[in-house]
Amino acid sequence: MNDLTLVIPAKKEPESLPYVLMELEKLNLNFLIVLEKTDYVTINSIEKYKSNIIYQTEKGYGDAILLGIKSVKTKYFSIFNADGSFDPYELNEMYNQIKMRSLDVIFASRYLKNASSEDDTIITFLGNKFFSLIGKIFFNLPINDILYTYVIGDTQKILSLNLKQKDFTLCVELPIKAKKNSLKISDIPSNEKSRIGGINNVNEIKDGFLILLSMISLFFDKPKRK
Repeated sequence: MNDLTLVIPAKKEPESLPYVLMELEKLNLNFLIVLEKTDYVTINSIEKYKSNIIYQTEKGYGDAILLGIKSVKTKYFSIFNADGSFDPYELNEMYNQIKMRSLDVIFASRYLKNASSEDDTIITFLGNKFFSLIGKIFFNLPINDILYTYVIGDTQKILSLNLKQKDFTLCVELPIKAKKNSLKISDIPSNEKSRIGGINNVNEIKDGFLILLSMISLFFDKPKRK
C-alpha cells in the first residue's frame, strides 16, 4: 500500500496517539499527523516516533482533514482517527476493494452484516441511522453509516470536489458531494473499537443540528467538480 497515505487529525489525543502510531509503524504505513501548534501535550507524547506533522493555522476536525488531504502525495488517502477506534488491519481490505472495484471512495460501515461498534451510544446509533436514511432518500447514497469517517479515497478526485466544511459536518459533505459529482462510492463492514483514552469531542445535539443544516444546504448545492 505504498500509494496510500493516512491523514490523522489528532487534536488533544496524547493518550491514544502513541499507541496508534506504534500499530501503524508495525504495518509500515505512510501517514501524516495534523495538529495545532499549541497542542504541546500531544506533540510531546509522540516525540520518540518518526512522524510527519502538519500544523493547522485554523481550527476544526474538518479543517485538519482537508489540510491533510491537500498535503498527500500518493494516489490514495485514508482518514484515520487518532483515538484508537479504527482498526488498521481493515485498511488492507478497504484498499483491495477500492482497487479491485475501481471505486473512487470507499466508506467503512458499522451497520453492515459482520460489522459492529464498541463506541456507539444509543444517541449516536439513532443519529447515524437517521442521517444515513436521509442520505439514501435525498441523495441516493449507497452507504449505511454516513457519520463514520473511516474512508479511503482517490486523492485528486476528492480534492476536485472543493470540500469546504471546517468542522464535523465534513463527514456528510464528503459522501454527498462525491455522489452528486458522479464518483463511484461504496461501503464495507468495519468493527469500531472503543477509544483508548481522552475525551470524545463530539457534541451529539449541537453537531447533529449542524449536520442537518449542512445536509439541507447540500441538497440545493449544484455539483462543482470540474
